[in-house]
Order: sequence, then structure tokens, then C-alpha cells
Amino acid sequence: MSKRDLARLERELVACLTDACEAAKAEIVGFSWLTHRLDPDDFPASLRITWVFEREAEKAAALAGETKARMLALTTQALDEAGVKLDHVAWHVRFDSEEACDRSHGGDWSRRLAGASR
Repeated sequence: MSKRDLARLERELVACLTDACEAAKAEIVGFSWLTHRLDPDDFPASLRITWVFEREAEKAAALAGETKARMLALTTQALDEAGVKLDHVAWHVRFDSEEACDRSHGGDWSRRLAGASR
């Protein structure tokens, strides 16, 4: 993938995932934000999308019910709109919380996400 193609893809991903994030914030209790990471040399296999909740309890409640399916559907829709095709979207999605990051990484999301992408 050329640098130009990668830059275009990043812009599309950010725009489409932002739409998914805004929809989720309006619908899902405790959901705060989402982000993505990817290694351009191993795309799309390296793509990781992380959905972040405020508290572990809110994350657990969302994952125990139909909300997980809704988050995966929003992710799939965003990826489709960005032109990213994945066989198993769920393999590329992670769920986390501010509470867990504070406890394990002192609130350092860069370090936490770097470890989760391996």
C-alpha cells in the first residue's frame, strides 16, 4: 500500500469510525470513545479497533447483552463505508475501560494500546 493510499485509508477510517463512535455514545451506557491502530506493513491483519468504556462494570454489562452485537455491527458498517473488507470483524475488535487502563497502565493509553496490538 502506498503512502498516499494509506493516508486516504486513515482519513476514511477516522471519519467512519467517528460516526460509529457518535452513534454508540448516544445509545450505549458507559461507552466513551473508540480508537484504531494498524501496521501499514501488515494491513488489514494488524487492524485493531478498541471500544472504551468508563468502568469495567459498564463494559461487562455491554458485553453480556445485545450491545456487543450492536458495537460489532457499527464497526462492520464503518469498515464497509471505509472500503475495508475483513473476514472476521470480531477478531479485530477489543473492548476496554478507562478504569482498567488507570489500574494497569496509570492511564497511559499509548502504552496500553501498543501492548494490545501484539
